[in-house]
Amino acid sequence: MSEINTSLKPLVIIAGPTATGKSDLAVNLCLALDGAVISADSMQVYHDMAIGSARITPEEMKGVPHYLVDYVSPREPWNVVRFKTEAVRCYNEILAAGRLPFLVGGTGFYIDAFLKDTDFTAMDEDEDYREELSGIALREGPEALHRMLLAVDPRAAETIHPNNVKRVIRALEFSRSGKLISEHNMEEKKRVSPYHALYFVLTMERDRLYRRIEARVDRMFDAGLVDEVKALMETGLNENDVSMQGLGYRQVIRALKGEFSLDEARERIKTETRHFAKRQLTWFTNRQDTEMICLDDYGTAKALENALAARIRAELFI
Repeated sequence: MSEINTSLKPLVIIAGPTATGKSDLAVNLCLALDGAVISADSMQVYHDMAIGSARITPEEMKGVPHYLVDYVSPREPWNVVRFKTEAVRCYNEILAAGRLPFLVGGTGFYIDAFLKDTDFTAMDEDEDYREELSGIALREGPEALHRMLLAVDPRAAETIHPNNVKRVIRALEFSRSGKLISEHNMEEKKRVSPYHALYFVLTMERDRLYRRIEARVDRMFDAGLVDEVKALMETGLNENDVSMQGLGYRQVIRALKGEFSLDEARERIKTETRHFAKRQLTWFTNRQDTEMICLDDYGTAKALENALAARIRAELFI
């Protein structure tokens, strides 16, 4: 019976654009290889946000341990710094239990931070400045913050979408430390990972992916996305809360406020999710340490599972 080679600091990463089937693949590989999942998803981490985040259900987990899923309140601060700290703790716990750690999700920024063991100590925490920036975003819109970033760190502004307020704020906070986040990120790319990682990125034919995205959005609405958003708003959450800025939530909030219809919200979610998937694919394609896995090259999901399981056993087991 082969065993995990713990001396390698083994890690399997299953990443890729939304709706490519990462969770199902990871669960089945974990069942075959005695693994456990650390979620690298910036939305599935929140309580009470199961529908809009397409959070994996207990039934879909099939008994495989999942970490950082349904983990914090939507009111709690959650960012890449906290993710990395928590993910390292989870990794050590999984390995100590004799299981193989799987890092699974589509938030590439989180995966990079964990894989390269990113050092965040250079960035000072400044709650007052963070609140000031959040206030600007609230009063003047996210574009105002993005213009501030463009003025101090143009390279970072090119890579961070204006609507990603959380990352724009982090980049502006970083600039106050005397170093630009773009420079920091370039240095981090040169870091050697402490993990022996197999980094698989799932892809598929573009039209097929878009059809899957649109079907998923329809399932969300059928499952009660609007009621989920209403319930969250009744607790006092709104579109300015980080947790509510995720795809699906902000569009439904705007529809409930009367800016457009719920039918238009549904179509906007589909369009913006397609754009998001395209950005995710660009992110992962530009990583040098990834192996692109096109699902269309395999006849069945089982064939893909068998192929990857064989690769993992060959490299991470003794």
